[in-house]
Amino acid sequence: MNTKANNSHTVLDEFELINSATDYTLKRASNGWISGYFYQCELTSVFQPIFNADHGKTIGHAAYVRSKLNEEIALWPWQVFAMASKDDQLIELDRLSRAVHSLNYYFNHLSQSDNLFVEVHPRLLESVKDDHGRAFENFLDLIGVKTSRVVIEIPAIINRNWKLLQHVISNYRSRGYRIAANYSGSRSDWMAELGSLYPDVVRISASDLLRHETVTTLTDTVHSFGASLLVRDIETPEQLIGAKRSTADYLQGNLLGNAAPAIETAELPVIAKPVN
Repeated sequence: MNTKANNSHTVLDEFELINSATDYTLKRASNGWISGYFYQCELTSVFQPIFNADHGKTIGHAAYVRSKLNEEIALWPWQVFAMASKDDQLIELDRLSRAVHSLNYYFNHLSQSDNLFVEVHPRLLESVKDDHGRAFENFLDLIGVKTSRVVIEIPAIINRNWKLLQHVISNYRSRGYRIAANYSGSRSDWMAELGSLYPDVVRISASDLLRHETVTTLTDTVHSFGASLLVRDIETPEQLIGAKRSTADYLQGNLLGNAAPAIETAELPVIAKPVN
């Protein structure tokens, strides 16, 4: 599909075919940006760049929901998801959000290597007992995108349920997705017990990283499992310095690039570029 992105007529035709093949209510604006509808709420995407700490270029983007009620009242994502009080409504909303993110990302981003990072609502993981990621895989097949280009972000709250965490990682990984889990706790060997189910990416907030007493041990443990460390929510120069000292693999935060309704293959700002 990315090879067609230069031809707006072809992209429009392709969007119409995809729209007719799904149950989602979708709309494509004149600028190519796609929205979905959940009751009276319009949902669209913003993307925040994620940078490789070594070469300073983007390796992907994290997708977040932006929404309006009745075309004028802006809502926080949690307000939209609060409307989905029943499990079947939540499943519909969560899948719609990921579909909108995927369409916006792969219709408007020409890179064949950058990865899309998408969140999954914790209630969805609890209500869907098996085959996590199957419906999303079917949608990705429809738009011609491999699951290996998608990183599923597991909410930190799932860390409290070790059995569910293992089950979810196993399900998604069996379908080819990459997995990102959120670090929690103070032990550097956290999640080592997962063994072969260790996530591909371990995410830690910049503020938690600065409070961590054994950062080097944490990084060594993550790398020993062949995983990458992503420091997120970098807001200050002090946090950036701490992230770079930790030998983190990936960097993300408003100091480096805001979430925006656009997708840019950018480079790290001068303040964050690696020194050769």
